[in-house]
This record gives sequence, structure tokens and C-alpha cells, in this order.
Amino acid sequence: MIWLNHGKIRSIIDGKGDRCVNIRIEWLYKAKNGAETLFHSAPLPAAQVLMLVEDVMQTGRVKNIVLTDAYDSTWTLKELKKYVQEVASEPQNITIYFDGGFQQNTKTAGLGYVVYFEQDGKAYRMRKNAFVEGLISNNEAEYAALHLSIRELEELNVHHATVHFKGDSQVVIRQMAGDWPAYEKELAAWANKIDKRLEKLHITPMYEHVSRKQNEEADRLATQALNGITIDGRKELQ
Repeated sequence: MIWLNHGKIRSIIDGKGDRCVNIRIEWLYKAKNGAETLFHSAPLPAAQVLMLVEDVMQTGRVKNIVLTDAYDSTWTLKELKKYVQEVASEPQNITIYFDGGFQQNTKTAGLGYVVYFEQDGKAYRMRKNAFVEGLISNNEAEYAALHLSIRELEELNVHHATVHFKGDSQVVIRQMAGDWPAYEKELAAWANKIDKRLEKLHITPMYEHVSRKQNEEADRLATQALNGITIDGRKELQ
């Protein structure tokens, strides 16, 4: 028997809740000799939960399966299947690498970002850059690159999701993660703008500082933008 709390489940299935759902599994297992024990899983992605539940049900020794999300709402197997089918057509497992380059003598900047995501069972990579004027520092260029990548998420119709942002700027990553304060008014303005855009999309950001080598794709895109080379590409990954 799988229990259901209708109120919260309906809001999630209708797209009003968090689209990046992790679910805990609880089930009662009965051995051949009649011994019974209760199992609990860690929170797992919805698609993985569906696969595991369908697998253990085939043993014939499992009963009282309860599926619970982070909001303590319980799911039926039917609701879970519907949810997994719906989110399969939306971008998911999204990671963004971003970088900004700045030339002090010309006050020009190059912005670059790479978006990795999955959709309809396939993996993709998007690479884009932009040349901009009017910024005053390399840190501001880094913020502008991050902001531009979030505008890309809007184009992809990403919402109610967790997105991993990776960059080699300690300043931007630490300030956006809340570890460091943003004293400069220009940087604080960018941070506020980014927070508001993410909030509007109901995106939960996960910020990670990486080395320049790990961020070389985005760095190359930013340099190419400064050199007048525009990149705008999308590729399916094998």
C-alpha cells in the first residue's frame, strides 16, 4: 500500500512546487522464513526511486511502501510515474561554468558560459559568449557572465530546479554563496539582480569555486569574445 497526501502532491505535479524532487523510500520486507524488517532509504532522485520501487515490488516480499518527499508529502506510484514522465521533457541535471575577462585600457569585457544539461534522456552542451562595454572591473565582468548564463536558463524554460554554478572567481562564488559580503556597490547591485532573477524562476543555486583549468571552456569563450569571435552553439553529447 502506498499512501498519498493530495494537497501538496497536486501543487508539485502542476508545476507550482519544486521540480527537482528527491524522495525517501520506506518499506516492510518479509523474508521467506516470515521474519520482517523495516527499511529506509536516503533521499533519492524521483526517476531512481521509481526504478527501485518497481524492482523490489517484483520480489513479492515487500509491502507497505511509503514514498515521502522533503515536504513530508507522500506519493503514490501513479503520481511518481506521472511526475517522472513530465520532468523528462524539461532540462535537468544542469551545471553552468561561467567566466568573464576584462581589458582595463579599453574598458571592454568578454563574457562566456557553458551549460551542461539533460533533456528527454539525452545530454547536451551549450557554449555562448558576448562582448560588452561599460563595465569597470574584472569582478564585474565575472558577475555579468553569471547573470548572462541565468538569462539562458530563462530561454531554456528552466524553473523550479536546482542549478550548479561553477566559476574560478573567488569573489563572485563566495559572495553569491553568502560567505563573503559585497561591499562594492557595483558588485552588490549585480548580486541583488541575480538573486531576484533566480527567485523569479524558483531556481535553487549551488555555487562552487573551481580552478582556472577546470573552467577553461568558459575562459576560452570570454577571451574569444574580447577578440571579436562570437560563439553560439549547442551540441548533443554521446
